[in-house]
Amino acid sequence: MSDEIKSLDALKDAVGELPVADVATDLSSAEAVSAAITREPQRDELGRAYATGKRKDAVARVWIKPGSGKVTVNGREMNKYFARPVLQMILAQPFSVAGVTGEFDVMATVKGGGLSGQAGAVKHGISKALQLYEPSLRGVLKAAGFLTRDSRVVERKKYGKAKARKSFQFSKR
Repeated sequence: MSDEIKSLDALKDAVGELPVADVATDLSSAEAVSAAITREPQRDELGRAYATGKRKDAVARVWIKPGSGKVTVNGREMNKYFARPVLQMILAQPFSVAGVTGEFDVMATVKGGGLSGQAGAVKHGISKALQLYEPSLRGVLKAAGFLTRDSRVVERKKYGKAKARKSFQFSKR
């Protein structure tokens, strides 16, 4: 098979010449790969899925379970804790993308950062928990970019500078 294959017909002929034993081992390895990729739902004894979400300095612990769509953050309703509609919209994004709006109850505790970072952390946690509860939703959530942690954080202040990059006013005299 040292010949160069220059067309699809030649490729089909070359594949047809493979010994049957090689094809069988290729199929078994393909089955092994697909078996390794198949994910099992991860739920606790109460039927909930747990995940940790992070954004900036905020860390959210999120539990989801089937329910009526009630979202509780730090013991308060979502619209009480995140009063701004933009933050509420951020929390609803994973459900709308996955097509399961109103099907899961969410209980989250979040610490650190500001409200915007906390909303992003809860969104990340909800996305990860949804994927653990129902592994078939992983592709949709990953394509939307919700399973990737947004690693952007505030740059630290450097010595001799007013802030991270801002210098003090320069005067020659």
